[in-house]
Amino acid sequence: MYSPINLLFSQIQFNHIYVEGSILLVLLWILLRKAATTANPEKPVRYYLFDLRYSTKAICDSFFKLDIEKKIQSWTPKPLVDTSSPIRLPMENYFIESKASDRVVINGQTCINFATHNYYNFFDNKSIENRVIEAVNKYGVGSCGPRGFYGTFDIHIELEEKIANFMGMEEAVIYSYGFSTVTSAIQAYVKPKDIVFVDEEANFAIQKGLQSSKADVIYFKHNCPEDLEQLILEIDKKSPMKRKKRRSFLIVEGIYMNTGNICNLPKFIDIRIRHKIRIFIDESISFGILGKKGRGITEHFNIPTYEVDLIIGSLETALSSVGGFCVGSTFVVEHQRLSGLGYCFSASLPPLLSAAAIKALEHIDKYPEMLATLRERSISLHRRICLSKLIEHFTLGSDETSPLKHLYLSDESLSHSEQQSILKHIVDYCIPKGFAITTAAYLYKNEYKLPKPSIRLLASINITDENIDSLIHVLLQAVDVIPTKAVQ
Repeated sequence: MYSPINLLFSQIQFNHIYVEGSILLVLLWILLRKAATTANPEKPVRYYLFDLRYSTKAICDSFFKLDIEKKIQSWTPKPLVDTSSPIRLPMENYFIESKASDRVVINGQTCINFATHNYYNFFDNKSIENRVIEAVNKYGVGSCGPRGFYGTFDIHIELEEKIANFMGMEEAVIYSYGFSTVTSAIQAYVKPKDIVFVDEEANFAIQKGLQSSKADVIYFKHNCPEDLEQLILEIDKKSPMKRKKRRSFLIVEGIYMNTGNICNLPKFIDIRIRHKIRIFIDESISFGILGKKGRGITEHFNIPTYEVDLIIGSLETALSSVGGFCVGSTFVVEHQRLSGLGYCFSASLPPLLSAAAIKALEHIDKYPEMLATLRERSISLHRRICLSKLIEHFTLGSDETSPLKHLYLSDESLSHSEQQSILKHIVDYCIPKGFAITTAAYLYKNEYKLPKPSIRLLASINITDENIDSLIHVLLQAVDVIPTKAVQ
């Protein structure tokens, strides 16, 4: 008998019906299990294990939930503020009540300033102050963005041109913060497959730049070209082809921040030429100080600037402003405008600080006799300490002509924390007596090589021999008043 249903069944194979029906049943089963799981979310894991109505996903979710609950129960929160360790001593409450010029008022006491980088007393310079006021009236107090996003002013370009002309190099780029200048410059050029040779006493900014670059870092003995060359030869001997295929860098400082020593640049340049290594110099301290006209370590040793791949400097030391700069060939500097993180993503240097740096640089260029005076004051400070009885209790680090000095306790038997405690008590004794000095500060858990505790002294052009002798006298009093055993 003919009917539409018989016609339909005659055209469809029964195996298709079986397959499609099975798929439909499986889908219904999955939907029912999900509904059951949602309705009973709090049932224990063993309930799911022996009940086939619940999916594998529900079982895994339950295990995951139990694991999270165990972790939460075992978690012990750390204190918001770490307890003080023997090395990290509590600070005295010092209130600075004036500008940090050659005299500074601390807790109502006027002190001779041996603690800040105010080498040329620019903090009290009226012409610089007037230039800053003019910049505030013209530009305001901020830059409102990075250099590539509406943060570039004509005064930034003027400062870059003046720095490049002063250093006798093609181009300069400025940053808004001295620390980020060093880290950004290193990270812009040094890549993970590169080899970097660096002094073991390198400052913390260099260390962080190298850490960010993820390059292979090899430390050599402080200011020792012989040790550097020995390390290079050892690497060449182990895998000569490997080093030839990888870029090599050498990073040194003009004046080492952690020791006050002047870099032995001529020998490092010889090694750089022989072994085909790129060299970067951090002149954060030496810029505006070393050399006949303040052009840094290259002028100090009469080395052409083209022998150096990149010079990094700070506006925060000799120029008494804020920020930093890099100077070199146009090819090298332009790369930083695209790859320097501190340049691309940080707000640019406030125009008022650019104005202060420009005026300070003009003073150094116009009055080079200031450099000779600072050099003479640095030598006087160094020699008077060495010729005094103070040398019986301390050793003096740094070169004679460096304005940055480090006083170390001569007793080598004391631990690091004991030395730090003694030096802190000496500083606390000297400030009420009218001398602003400070201990060198370091990040103890993060330094590659923790520097020895020291009192940091900074010379300036306004420091007299009488000031130096008075400081030595007060330091000797402090040594007598503060016995070693009393502060251990």
